[in-house]
Amino acid sequence: MAKRSTGLRVLGTTVAAVGIVAGAIAVVTAVATAFAAVVFARKVVTPQAKRDDDVRIVGVDLAAGRITLAASDESRMHGRYGLWFEGDSGHARLADVDEERGGVVIRGIDAVDYGRLDRARRGRIDGWYFLGPWELDLPYRDVVVQTPLGPAPAWSVPAAAPTDRWVVQVHGRGAKRHEALRAVPPVHEAGWNSLLISYRNDGEAPESADRRYGLGGTEWEDVVAAVRFATARGAREIVLMGWSMGGMIALQAVLRSEEVREHLVGVVLDSPAVDWVDILRFQGTALGLPAGLGDLVAGVLGAPVGVGLTGAAAPIDLVALDLVARSGELATPMLLMHSPDDGFVPIDGSRRLAASRPDLVQFEEFTGARHTKLWNHDPERWTRLITAWLATRSGGAPADAAGEGDAEIVG
Repeated sequence: MAKRSTGLRVLGTTVAAVGIVAGAIAVVTAVATAFAAVVFARKVVTPQAKRDDDVRIVGVDLAAGRITLAASDESRMHGRYGLWFEGDSGHARLADVDEERGGVVIRGIDAVDYGRLDRARRGRIDGWYFLGPWELDLPYRDVVVQTPLGPAPAWSVPAAAPTDRWVVQVHGRGAKRHEALRAVPPVHEAGWNSLLISYRNDGEAPESADRRYGLGGTEWEDVVAAVRFATARGAREIVLMGWSMGGMIALQAVLRSEEVREHLVGVVLDSPAVDWVDILRFQGTALGLPAGLGDLVAGVLGAPVGVGLTGAAAPIDLVALDLVARSGELATPMLLMHSPDDGFVPIDGSRRLAASRPDLVQFEEFTGARHTKLWNHDPERWTRLITAWLATRSGGAPADAAGEGDAEIVG
């Protein structure tokens, strides 16, 4: 009997110990998850000063105009791309894939703009094929848009003939106005002026006090300023074009500003962010983080306590930024383009937005184009879609004063 009592006491002690350990593990797991959510949330709203060189350069043959890269989803993409290398100290332009074998991808080299590509060991592939409007062989102006935070640089590319039709280009998160240069030729061909803007915290426009992204919830004010710039120069019909987060910013301007809606005749979206909670879930899964972390990150961003944790000036209500949920408030025709293998912004949000407003949205899916690289992957189709769609938006007569600015024409 004594032995049985002793055994029961040992068993009870063991169970209690297991319970304590399990509880401790649960606490540690919860703390680790909460910490990961805070780190993730802070990263989402903090502009990245430097991008990672995530492509390994195996070899370069400048005489033959060929470069060998370690095989990856990025390096094997078909089409033409920019290649930043060795910490952005150099830039080259890559032609299409020649062949893939033995774990490497061999591509052509269109040009080396600057830097020693022959000595480079790492780089990153970018959709920015053009470094500036001077490469497009079109006249352009360096202009300044007066935003609520101060003067922001922009490029203005006038149409071949005076017109009151303007396309305002809004680049994506972590990018600059250079991202939109690919759209200038089809916009010009369609007979529209182009305005490629910068906005707060993008490295060119003035910074906000907190130096954090508002994920569309603050940047939209700079789009309103750009529209005001265009209308002051004769714009009567305006199309907003948004890339990635720029799509969210553009549509927030549409939803929040009567001044924008007054002259708006359409919106073009390339790989747009339309549902941040969905995006955070997708990215968390892609990084191998615990399930449900995306929702926790959304909670951190939207909570008052999150302000101190992320450095943002105010909570960000991601539910209010959900463009699918607010699609009933939209009344402007849209051309929406996205690729299922985006890798950064899941296509699901675009599909749901298109399904919710088939009366407004012309939805075009690309395949194999990844994030904001639709032009790079299939420039003929992408250009044709934009040119044809803009033709359906051109309803007004040209205005003689349109397209005139204060800065000197360069080019």
